Amino acid sequence: MKGSTAYKSIQRRGLHIGLLPEMAAAVNGSTPITLDHDLDVFPEAGRHLTVARYAAYVDDLAARLWAAGVRPDEHVVLYKTANADHWMLAAAVSRIGAVVVNLSPALDAATVAALIERVDRPTLLTDGAKLDVLADVPLAKITRRVLTSAGERPGARPLAELAGSPRVRPVVRPIDEAAVITHTSGTTGIPKLVVHTPRTQGIRLVPQWRLLSLMRKKETVAIHIPFVHSRMVAAMSLALLKEFPVLLLREAAPADVAEQLIAHRPVLIEALPNSLMEWEGLAEDPRAPFGSVKIFSSTFDAIHPGTMSKLLKSSDRRGALFFQIYGQSEVGPAVGRAYFRHFAHRANGRCVGWAMPKGAARIRVVSRDGQTPSEAHPGFIEVAWDGLAKTYYGEQGRYDTNRDGAWWRTGDVGYRTRLGCLHMLDREVDMIPGVRSSLEVEDVVLSKLDELSELVVVQGPGNEPIPVICTVDDKPLDQARWRAAVAGFPQLGDPVQIPQAELPRTATLKVQRNALAHRFQERLKDTA
Repeated sequence: MKGSTAYKSIQRRGLHIGLLPEMAAAVNGSTPITLDHDLDVFPEAGRHLTVARYAAYVDDLAARLWAAGVRPDEHVVLYKTANADHWMLAAAVSRIGAVVVNLSPALDAATVAALIERVDRPTLLTDGAKLDVLADVPLAKITRRVLTSAGERPGARPLAELAGSPRVRPVVRPIDEAAVITHTSGTTGIPKLVVHTPRTQGIRLVPQWRLLSLMRKKETVAIHIPFVHSRMVAAMSLALLKEFPVLLLREAAPADVAEQLIAHRPVLIEALPNSLMEWEGLAEDPRAPFGSVKIFSSTFDAIHPGTMSKLLKSSDRRGALFFQIYGQSEVGPAVGRAYFRHFAHRANGRCVGWAMPKGAARIRVVSRDGQTPSEAHPGFIEVAWDGLAKTYYGEQGRYDTNRDGAWWRTGDVGYRTRLGCLHMLDREVDMIPGVRSSLEVEDVVLSKLDELSELVVVQGPGNEPIPVICTVDDKPLDQARWRAAVAGFPQLGDPVQIPQAELPRTATLKVQRNALAHRFQERLKDTA
């Protein structure tokens, strides 16, 4: 089978992650998959797999899950220590027709318990370490059964004891029924459970299938995305069907990442914006860990222009580009644009791109205040296409409030230029009176102060904008340099410096702005 044939089949029949490894093995079973860590569920497997071995492991795990009693249409909550076997286990759940609910290992026990209860007595597939985290949660009451991929605990059945179970035929879920459930970042409270179907997952491959078609050689693709993220489905599907060797990265420390990039020399890196920001310092590494990279790809969140520029200048590849995609879990990739090394540093960080070619998402901006949406009067950003998530599990009413016929309201505000470029200024909930765009302030100031590792503008108790900063190695801030950098933003309050480790973040490394604002509002009230 050719990769293009498999892709066309997915567009007709939907993307079923339980069938994907087998399909990719039929395209090219020898395609390498390399890990920077050991698999918890198969520690003996080592760190160098092929697609054929990967598919065999998925088939093995599907048989074990069936032997444990999991059946089609059941929900299986997958909450375990971060590891590449998460995606393998998710595929196994899907292969027997069950619906996998991917929960981030970064979630705390109370949040996990609330989400399990929302799903209504699912199977919990976890590990010993996470069961320790859930020690005070009444799992026997809120789950159907508890299985472990690694580690043994009372009341939980290890998958290891089911080794050798008879293989079972795959069960294909209906194209428009729930297949995979992920969750939102939870920046404003308990995350929402986002329902994806085979159809919505398949259609989301369209924009980047075309981008990857520009890559003629089968060179290594490095992926550093949380294994539970909805984007992981598309990233793995695209790479495997295109027969690209895959490097799956779990470790985020710059030193660890540098070693892997030097050893495997990928042509493409896909990572979250905050990860790339953390790796900026590697651009100065004389070993040139980014030297082989032709394409840097970042999805879902805008990235600071300074970060793009540093990464592109560190590549030795001719025509290196940074491809940024804007979207969210509910809509997938919405708009995108490419940046090149000679002008990335001059880019407007609020310009997140243009609508992509035929078959991809449509974009519109609707008025918030009766005025035509513009830079002065930003409107609500809305998206329409067949890739929209089907619903929020257990919260249909909440989903419906964001839906207007074919259109989905993203919760972001912005405008489109005369050339059609979408500018995203802020999340609606993060807007601060007197500040056109908090994100724009952050872009500008970060570009002027290399000593800053993070800057977040939040709303203070009197609605004033408070800049919260972190510095490289937590060094003291040079107040004179700060005043010069923010001279164009006189409305800003005095900066509040905190250690990088104290920034509240979501599972996808987004700063939890509401939590941060609340923290400083309480602190300022106490000192008033």
